Amino acid sequence: MRFSVAMPEDLLMRFDALVAKRGLAKNRSEVVRDLVREALAEEDCALPGEEVMGTLTIVFDHHAGDVRDKLDTIQHEFFEQIVTCLHVHLDAHTCMEVIILRGESALVQSISNIILGTKGVTHGHLTMTTTGHEPYHAAEGADAARAWAHEHPHTPASSPVYPAH
Repeated sequence: MRFSVAMPEDLLMRFDALVAKRGLAKNRSEVVRDLVREALAEEDCALPGEEVMGTLTIVFDHHAGDVRDKLDTIQHEFFEQIVTCLHVHLDAHTCMEVIILRGESALVQSISNIILGTKGVTHGHLTMTTTGHEPYHAAEGADAARAWAHEHPHTPASSPVYPAH
């Protein structure tokens, strides 16, 4: 379907700059569709009981009090929702962690708020996206994990993507 949108010229100029940043394969219509899908995914994450994946990025000074111990305690407390964590040393004092969470949207938001509110965490940001699945509960055991999992095709080692040596 087609529809038209009216907007101030300065906003359209800024939008066109965004379209240009997104590359040659993008045009105004593609970028509008991307933005609408993004907004709807965010809206879906707000639905109670919706399964989401969250990416929480935090920055902290690991010398600030016992922040490392507090973060470890929180992550162990919520081990069923925390899928993995990537820790990066930014300099001699500052670290960044990217924490991947999975669970019901309200719980993922709550865990993120606890981590973001931990003394010593200087800043951070949570991004959530809906999975379109029923909530996964690790406590339900191996049968639930197998039902939730799915196969991904892999490129064989002899394919042109991975040339033989």
